[in-house]
Amino acid sequence: MKIITRAAIIRLAVLTLVVILFCFWGYFTMIKFPAKSYKGPLPELTAEQIKLKDQLAADIQTIAGQIGERNTMHYDKLNDAADYIEKSLTEANYKVRRQEFIADGKKCYNLEAELLGSKYPGKILVVSAHYDSVYGSPGANDNASGVAAALALARHFAGKPNACTLRFVLFANEEPPFYHTDEMGSLVYAKDCKKKNEKIVAMLNLETIGYYSDKPHSQKYPFPFNLIYPSTGNFIGFVSNTKNRALLKQVAGLFRQNCQFPSEAGAVPEFVEGIAWSDHWSFWQQGYPAIMVTDTALFRYPHYHQPSDTPDKLDYENLARVTTGLVAVLNDLSRTTD
Repeated sequence: MKIITRAAIIRLAVLTLVVILFCFWGYFTMIKFPAKSYKGPLPELTAEQIKLKDQLAADIQTIAGQIGERNTMHYDKLNDAADYIEKSLTEANYKVRRQEFIADGKKCYNLEAELLGSKYPGKILVVSAHYDSVYGSPGANDNASGVAAALALARHFAGKPNACTLRFVLFANEEPPFYHTDEMGSLVYAKDCKKKNEKIVAMLNLETIGYYSDKPHSQKYPFPFNLIYPSTGNFIGFVSNTKNRALLKQVAGLFRQNCQFPSEAGAVPEFVEGIAWSDHWSFWQQGYPAIMVTDTALFRYPHYHQPSDTPDKLDYENLARVTTGLVAVLNDLSRTTD
């Protein structure tokens, strides 16, 4: 019979205490955020939200349905998407700036529309989405959904006074083979902002936000987050690395205060699968505070990066609800950065 020594018992007790303390630290650092996620029946869409739903559907249908796959392998389509975005922003009375750069030997463009702040013009809030699609996919959810929401937000704020500068930026080349390279549109843009010494106080990256499901076990996660977060994919997610927890806490709290829609948030180490998988990563590289707003993409959406990622797969009512919530977030975020 093996005898357990006192020293072994002490080591086990210390290890157990460390694990418990780590779990508490992880909960309050990565998972615990202000207010509570909305639970219960969703309210009926307002008349304004119905109009928003129709506009979101129209933009996504144009980008992913009519234009379709758009990347440097389908270069004309990539340019068609850029032209459509520029036209939409121009019609909303923005002056659109094209930032040109070369990728795969071709001219590519980031598109920027800015509403100058009336009180703090030097403080910049960036709302972004990438408009390219992965090879072989029309990219309705990834990421025409984010583009459509960004356009809707730009239209809503057009001509309205805002304390801080609001900047809406649509990026090319988020998808492979440019992902996390110097030819990734958002990295080109973020480096330019840093070179100009611009003060970006927050960046909200809208990435794959159009799919929701009430089916049990429709939501997946990397281990061990499947033990913590809900298994039904009917919520919008707010995600950052641990360094940007303060901004995540602020944005998630504002959303929950203003929107009757389920939400989850997590400030998670950057090495965890999925945390750095979009354009917010580029802003982290330049030291700017940034978070991702997402339906969690491949952890929920069965058509992720597939030819079947088409406009008919999306939930436009819930996309309208989320977009309305983001309007409230931007309104309040501008005031809280005073």
